[in-house]
Amino acid sequence: MILDKNLLKENELKEILANISSGNKTWQQEDQTQLVQSMMLHIGSLDSELRDNLIYGSFYELIREKNLLEHSLLTELLEECLNNLLCKGIEERESDLVFTRTFTSLLIALILYRDNVDDFLSEHKINECKDRVLAYLSAETDVRGYVPVKGWAHSVAHMADAIDELVKNPKLNKASYIEVVGTLFNVILQENYAYIHEEDERILVPIFTMLEHGLEEQEIIKLLQELPTALKVKKEQLDVQHHRILVFNCKSFVKSFYIKTNGKPKLAALHKSIEACLDEL
Repeated sequence: MILDKNLLKENELKEILANISSGNKTWQQEDQTQLVQSMMLHIGSLDSELRDNLIYGSFYELIREKNLLEHSLLTELLEECLNNLLCKGIEERESDLVFTRTFTSLLIALILYRDNVDDFLSEHKINECKDRVLAYLSAETDVRGYVPVKGWAHSVAHMADAIDELVKNPKLNKASYIEVVGTLFNVILQENYAYIHEEDERILVPIFTMLEHGLEEQEIIKLLQELPTALKVKKEQLDVQHHRILVFNCKSFVKSFYIKTNGKPKLAALHKSIEACLDEL
């Protein structure tokens, strides 16, 4: 995407989007190209009202609720997300660029949702998207949830939303499910930050989606059986504080998994395996 030189500044964009949101103006009354490009430019704004409510909220309405953006534009936006924004600043430790990455994840989720409804992306693009988002998730080290003053970063939860839309896509090769669920399990093995903002529950959403769409229970059972051993190995490598964070994250995830599978006859074998994993942890 080649950005126009006359893009809106944050305060200008905020005023226009606020007017549209309140009903004082309509999307059709504005320069839509300039507006969308300006939203992309400021997608990771440190102004949480602009970033969360106005930019993301506007994309949500335009793409998911009202379907007002052309498929060609959505394809272009997806390219911009994957090529330039999703991994922007990922090598930096806890920098503000995390907001660009994580709200790019939410935009990817919206575009994938629209493709699930309208079917405009190619099979190649869907599988490329899978490769990119899994690579991003494996590389992301800034997993902060709520950041004081600046608002939600929530990289793990936002990417779980994108992955959920991805695994619903019939063009995604179902053989990829094993790779996807393995990457999600690796995200749980986090020793630097305690997941206290329901990240575990958000990660479970795409896992249950994959189970509904053909992922074999045995693949998850195998990962659960490997989890206690992985923790024992990590214990030898970590100090007490970081090991406790790791154990907390794993236990929270497995407990949430236990609750979500309880009372579901179709998932009885998986539930039993989760129970065994909890006992070992």
